[in-house]
Amino acid sequence: MTYARLLFPDFSLILCGYLLCRFTHLGRPVWQQVEALVYYFLFPVLLFQSIAKSPLDLGVLGGLIGAGVTMGLVGIALAYAIPFLPGLRTRVDRRDAAASAQVAFRFNSFIALALAERIGGPQGGQLIAVLIGVGVPLFNIAAVLPMARGGGHGILASIVRNPLIVGTASGLLFNQLGLAIPEWLMPTFSRIGAAALALGLMSAGAGMQFAAMSGGIWLAASVLGIRHVVSPLVALLAGRLFGLDAQQAAVLMAFSALPTASTCYVLAARMGYNGPYVAGLVAMSTLLGMASLPFALALVGV
Repeated sequence: MTYARLLFPDFSLILCGYLLCRFTHLGRPVWQQVEALVYYFLFPVLLFQSIAKSPLDLGVLGGLIGAGVTMGLVGIALAYAIPFLPGLRTRVDRRDAAASAQVAFRFNSFIALALAERIGGPQGGQLIAVLIGVGVPLFNIAAVLPMARGGGHGILASIVRNPLIVGTASGLLFNQLGLAIPEWLMPTFSRIGAAALALGLMSAGAGMQFAAMSGGIWLAASVLGIRHVVSPLVALLAGRLFGLDAQQAAVLMAFSALPTASTCYVLAARMGYNGPYVAGLVAMSTLLGMASLPFALALVGV
């Protein structure tokens, strides 16, 4: 499997979104609405279908979940430690570090699901959906904590209402109850899933902003290094530690090297931090994903 053929369809859609947003009348206001449609409806439906359409043995997935959580916790710990490390503590702005920590461990769910089935077939979509369901609450809480002022931010309520969590949890419940999506509904679900992936990837491209990347180089190198170099290496070790099979290991490695979440900059800005700087990190992470994904997959021979 050549990496160019594997990654080109997804990154070409990201490029289309970027070009359309920057050089046509389809500017940011249009793509913000598209992103909301994908996030609140299309993507949760895709997650539900990915998990619900085939039998799923959660007991067998214990190792994959354990490896994914281990990788995530290491990334969170390293991101939190950046402003305290020798050589960085005097070169890193503490507020920017609090806002940027999330870039080191959050992930772009749109790209995750787009890649999963090409890497692992239909079951690959299920496996990545389970990792998304576990990762979203863990990483969202970890993203908010460094920026929190006091405890009154309703973190738990926002996690419970998260549409990605709702889609994942309802799909797992549907699957474990032994229910099946009616055949006459499957074409509708498939079309919604295709729309979610295409529009989600184009939205990721439309959200890329590079203008604020002139400062904070040491911080940028640190969080992006964790996201795109350290996380795949930790995932490789975690996969061996938990005894993952080849398919699970490939999906975990792809998960470990994903570009960061496109909504990182939204969270930073809403909490009163340097949103434009974080937006620059998101854009750089999206580009670095074109290198880190082949690197991660090569580690397990995909």
